[in-house]
Amino acid sequence: MQNWKDLYIELAEQLSDKIPAIKYFDLWHNQVNFLSEEHHFPSPALFFDFRIIEAKDSGNMVQTVKLQVDTYLFYETFADTYKGSHNQSTAVQFLEILNEVYGHLHAKSGNNYSEMRHNALQSIDTGGAGNTYRIGFECTLQDYAAQNIYIDGTVSDVDIIPGDSPDLVDEMPIFILPVNQ
Repeated sequence: MQNWKDLYIELAEQLSDKIPAIKYFDLWHNQVNFLSEEHHFPSPALFFDFRIIEAKDSGNMVQTVKLQVDTYLFYETFADTYKGSHNQSTAVQFLEILNEVYGHLHAKSGNNYSEMRHNALQSIDTGGAGNTYRIGFECTLQDYAAQNIYIDGTVSDVDIIPGDSPDLVDEMPIFILPVNQ
């Protein structure tokens, strides 16, 4: 993983491609509890939340991270799930999507994570007309976010003068490149 953006985009694109019923993806910041204040989003919606469980230094500003990835599936509906309800089939579609999220992430690896394991399922009380469930996963990743980023470039105006190293007392050159002759 190069950065958190890469992880989020990979997961959102992966699930967007595989579960077309999900109409909206975002990072979780408790949007469903503030629907009247938030910009409205289509439903079903899936949100991602990342929390580091453990981080171990791997050297050279890289860490091996055990990460909790929580997905929040929101399904806005006035339909009821109880047996015999008029719109039961519409309401239980939520559970089908819940299974799809689980099925497409559990025991998988990607470009930015590995060893994804399902570890939690919990309903979230959000009030209003909708179902929200947190589907928890744990994965391992290599976090390179703190590592220096180098940009490819070209060097110009270089003079190579064979011989001994220049005298550094008078004028300090920017670079000294030893050349084997």
